[in-house]
Parts: sequence; C-alpha cells; structure tokens
Amino acid sequence: MQIQILDKKENEASFILKGTNSVYINTLRRIMLSEVPTLAIDEVNFIRNDSALYDEIIAHRLGLIPLKTDLKSYDTPEKCGCKGKGCSKCQLKIVLRAKGPLTVYSSELQPQDSKIKPVYDKMPITLLLKGQKLEFEAIAKLGIGKEHIKFSPGIFYYRAYPQIEIKQSKCTSCKKCVEVCPKKIYSFEDNKLKINNLIDCDLCNACVEVCKDEAIIISPSKEDFIFYIESFGQLTSQQILAEALNVFDNKLDEFAKKLKASEEGKITKIKKRIARK
Repeated sequence: MQIQILDKKENEASFILKGTNSVYINTLRRIMLSEVPTLAIDEVNFIRNDSALYDEIIAHRLGLIPLKTDLKSYDTPEKCGCKGKGCSKCQLKIVLRAKGPLTVYSSELQPQDSKIKPVYDKMPITLLLKGQKLEFEAIAKLGIGKEHIKFSPGIFYYRAYPQIEIKQSKCTSCKKCVEVCPKKIYSFEDNKLKINNLIDCDLCNACVEVCKDEAIIISPSKEDFIFYIESFGQLTSQQILAEALNVFDNKLDEFAKKLKASEEGKITKIKKRIARK
C-alpha cells in the first residue's frame, strides 16, 4: 500500500491510499470515529446555578466542549492503575466560577492541568444577568466515541479515486462536458479534450450524461482511495491517524493471539480423542 499526501494542516489532512480496498479504508475510518480516545467533561457537580438553563442542559453543553488532549499523560479508566476509581492519571478536575451580568464562555473553564484547555475560547455556556452566579466542579476523563459521541475526535470520510478514460477518436469537440462539469476539470487544448485535475472529480457523471458521442468513461477505482480527516481540535490530524493505526495494529495482534489459541485448543482436543482410542 502506498500513501500520497495531498494536504496536511494541524486540524485537516487529506491523502491518497493506493493498493488497498474499501474494507481496510472503512475499518480505519470507523476506528478514528469510535476508538481514538479524547478528553471530555463527563461529570458535573453544581454548587450554584442561577441562570435560566437547567443543570442538565449546562452539563450537556459542557460535555460537547472540545478539550485539548494529551494522550501521553492520561489513560482511560479501564487501563488506569486505579482500575477506574479515579486518580490524576485518568481524571481531570475543572472548575468554573462566574458572576453576572455576562455571557459565560468556555474560556472561563479552569482545568487543574495547564496543558489541557478548551479548543475554542468563545463557545457560549450560558448567560448570567446582574447578581446571578454559576459555580460548579467538573470531572473530565478519556473516552472513545463508541462510548459517547462527545469523545469522537473529528469527522472522517473517503471516496474512491476517479478513473476517467477519454476516447479522442469519438470526441467531436462539442465542449459540452467542459461547460457542465461542476469541478471544471476538463479543458480543450490543441483541439483535444484534456483533464486538468483528476483528483477534483467527484464521479457525478454529468459529463457522461451530456456526451452524445460516448467519448468519456468514468469509473471509481477499487484499489485507490482519497481519505479526509477533519479534527475537532482535541488532537491534530497526524495524532488521530497515528493513534488509529496503533489501535488497528493492537486489534490485529489480539485477533492473531485468539486465532492461535483456538487452533491450539482444537489440536489438543484431537490429541485427546486419539489417546482415548
């Protein structure tokens, strides 16, 4: 399998995967979506809430605020040495104290760990009028999207790499395909139809539909795919990909061990049957 980087930013990335199949690509996508851990607020203890919003609504809003995540410093409760009882390795305390009149934003959150902070400072939590107060203590933990979507690190999708064949002998230079293509990938040079940027083609087949000469054939590749990562900000796009591949490798290792154990178990049963005879 070959990887070709198309675009690489802190929270966005796109690349081409060549020589693979849709099963592998979709498995990678699902792991990114549901099994890459991030920090999110999971419990809230309200000390005072004079705002117009119920405690449950504010707690829900807090859970959806993306938090910068340090995977090296924190473990999921299941893997932590405290066995999920709660310690500094698997939990993070966050406090907030605000007095109106003002709009309470995510920047008001005060995590105990200086490395952890909200990704976006201007996410509104609630509005406080004059004299109203909001005070609470929250607990953030590492979790995965399979447990709750608030732990999901971003949006991930892919599409098949486009394959376009132009039969120049059939083309009558009507230029209708150039006009109708929403991505503007076609052009005429030296009276010949050419493709400017194949990657931009989204396989809409608009060009095929208007081509009466049947000079254009479009088909999706079954071995090459374009993959997109859009992070919510808890982790960089590179961290998400690296962690997803790590999870994938661990799953394959675990599957190999169980398969080996199953085979050894069958061999043992056969040996026992032979010994009885």
